[in-house]
Order: sequence, then C-alpha cells, then structure tokens
Amino acid sequence: MQLIKASQMDLEAMVRKIVEEKITGESPELKINGGLLMIPVGVSNRHVHLCRKDMDILFGEGYEMQPMKELSQKGFYSAKETVVVAGPKGAIPGVRLLGPMREHTQVELLASDKWILGLAPDIRESGTLADSPLLTIVGPKGTVLNNSGVMIAWRHIHMNSAEARLLGVNDGNYVKVQAVGNRAVIFDHVKVRLGDSFNTELHLDVDEANAAGVDNGDLVKILL
Repeated sequence: MQLIKASQMDLEAMVRKIVEEKITGESPELKINGGLLMIPVGVSNRHVHLCRKDMDILFGEGYEMQPMKELSQKGFYSAKETVVVAGPKGAIPGVRLLGPMREHTQVELLASDKWILGLAPDIRESGTLADSPLLTIVGPKGTVLNNSGVMIAWRHIHMNSAEARLLGVNDGNYVKVQAVGNRAVIFDHVKVRLGDSFNTELHLDVDEANAAGVDNGDLVKILL
C-alpha cells in the first residue's frame, strides 16, 4: 500500500512540534535526519505469552506472574518466570515469560532456533493463530503442548497514533526501514501497528538485529 506524505507542510517542523508539546507522553523522541524519520529499535529474544489455562497447568492454579522489568510499551513487562520449550530435536531452557497474560498462548521463537529444536515455524503476525509445529512448554508444575501459537514474529513498528497522522501512515500499512552503520540493511515489509498509548519503536528479533548490527535504542530510518 502506498503511503501518503503529509500535504504541504514541513514534516520536520510538525514532528518537532509534537515532541515539544509532549502529545505522546512517554513516547521516545522522534528525530529527523536528512528528511527521513528516525525511530528507536527494540530487540526481543525468544519468549512466551501464556493464557490463564496454560499458566495454571505450568505453574499451578491461580498463579500470577511476577513482573521483573517494564518493557517499552506501556503495560507490558518481562516476568521473573521462565519455561523450557522443547521440540523433536532438543530443548531451550530459560525462555522468558512476558506479561500480561493473553487470551491464547503464543511462543515467539528465532529462526535460528530450528537448529536446536528441530522445527521451523512460520513467520507471521503476533496474535495470529494458525497450524504450527508441535512444541512442548515445560513449567515447574506441568507441561503444555501447543500447535497453534508457535511462530517467528513478523517485524513491525508500534507507532503512536498522533505521530502516524503526521506521517500519513495508517494501521496495517507496510513501510521500509533502513538500519545504518557497518552492516546497514533495508528491512522491507515492516508492518505498522497504531495505538494511542504506543511508544513509537521498531521491533526486531535477535536474529534480525544481529544481521543489521543494531541494538536496543539504536535509531533507524523510516523510508517514506
């Protein structure tokens, strides 16, 4: 889908104005470089989102996750709890739980995990249930088999709705993002997700970030 640029207005001035007025509250500052919008990167490792039913099986009935660290998006956190994920070839211990709990359990793996686990899930958008390789999740109280929520997450941008309006970007649009530096690459087909409370940030997994030589907080360019 073709993106529409802000009409007859200076994009840099608009973005600076919205940052100065703190319309987005806790949103990371947006910067302009060479006429291109720059946003921070958030890098995520493999992790698990659990539903209430599976939490009860893995950790005991009524168990509640213990928040360890707040994430960049308001209301989300990494928990103290971890699980083991196991495939037909091997297992990975210490996989972090993220909160809050969801309606359906989701396991987000790295593409490189296939060499350890012996399975290769599809790349798809977070929150999408579909047939996936059978994976076992092991907790201190029990085990859960999952064959619908195992995936490699599609790279995406969480974008604040007010900032998106300035750029003429709509929810569900795809954009290109350029990482700079010694391993500069252009990420294509980056999906934009809008939210009034979102902090604008590109989400990559560890494999993608390592390939581009970027880390948490590094700035990348949205190519409009």
